[in-house]
Amino acid sequence: MPSFSELSLAAQTLYAQVFDAALAAAVSRSIANIRGGSIARKTVKGGQYFYFQYRDVSGAVRQIYLGPDSAKLRALIDKADAPSSRAAIADLARGAIGLGCASVLRKHFRVIERLSEYGFFRASGVLIGTHAFLGYGNMLGVRWGDADRTQDVDLAHAGKNLSVALPADVKVETHGAIESLEMGLIPISGRAGKAGATYLNPADPELRLDFLTTLHRGGEKPIEHAQLGVALQPLPFLEYSLEQVTQLALLSEDGAVAVNVPAPERYALHKLVVHGERGARYAAKSSKDLAQSAALLEVLKARRPRDVVDAWRDLIGRGPGWRKRAKAGLEALDAYAPELEVSAWLEGGRKSPLVAREPAPARRAPRRRKTIASSRRSGRGAAGGR
Repeated sequence: MPSFSELSLAAQTLYAQVFDAALAAAVSRSIANIRGGSIARKTVKGGQYFYFQYRDVSGAVRQIYLGPDSAKLRALIDKADAPSSRAAIADLARGAIGLGCASVLRKHFRVIERLSEYGFFRASGVLIGTHAFLGYGNMLGVRWGDADRTQDVDLAHAGKNLSVALPADVKVETHGAIESLEMGLIPISGRAGKAGATYLNPADPELRLDFLTTLHRGGEKPIEHAQLGVALQPLPFLEYSLEQVTQLALLSEDGAVAVNVPAPERYALHKLVVHGERGARYAAKSSKDLAQSAALLEVLKARRPRDVVDAWRDLIGRGPGWRKRAKAGLEALDAYAPELEVSAWLEGGRKSPLVAREPAPARRAPRRRKTIASSRRSGRGAAGGR
């Protein structure tokens, strides 16, 4: 069973300061040196989101995503003309790490920070995978017992078929951003010699970038994304975790960067679907899926239970394929961490269609027994006289 410990109040407070500073820096970079623009607020699927709207040199209207509406973001927007100091953010980040907040490897941070500088996260980019999981701990005020330092940096884009609360009109030179790092990362060629959706450094097996997106009509064949300037690998079921996105600060000894991540409850439940999809074919990855899901759900059960239940209902309402995989993942999680009693919690004490093995056969309505009184009312005798 994965364990976690509560971060001290001092660590939680300092993390909040780091996040504020990183978000302020991102907002300042977003609207710096752009004249004639304005802040716009939009309603998307019931939520309020802020954008910076302007016209580029061609006259086209562009929007830069700033984040979900909050008092904190409104205050940052008000003082966006005063950029945060990079050195000050780094000092804050190191202080938070010293108090117990989780950090990512420096070389991974360099890649994620550079992609942020090039606008990847403003163009619907989302950080997923273990790096997001590490960030959730700081965001929720806990430190995971087993801080996996994964070799992969997993990044995703919601794709054209989803209406997420992020703009889709920002051009990003993702490949150029990776090349500018001079870290030896090269795209793995796919079929027909085209660049694939994975970047590797042959001399450094501890660094790998995977760019993912939702499944589309073309199946699982990588697609060239003109807006991002990189190929994306479609994955089934990924859209569930990308439909609700939040923000957090990713920490390193070198600084902090604000990134988009899936809502933690969707990340946790998506791991159950992924586990059900993988089965026993990928034992190591499947075990990590369960560990992360269990750790997150244990924290969320105490702090945001309603969010998890709502996300669960959405998940099992998506059709038989989704329910089948979610059922397999849930059963595996119950076996992995029975003390969490996740099934009982999510089902709310009622029989759920997820765990019902077979639908109950329709029952015939019981025949109503005739009484003497009813027979007399119908004009018949007690013996059914004719």
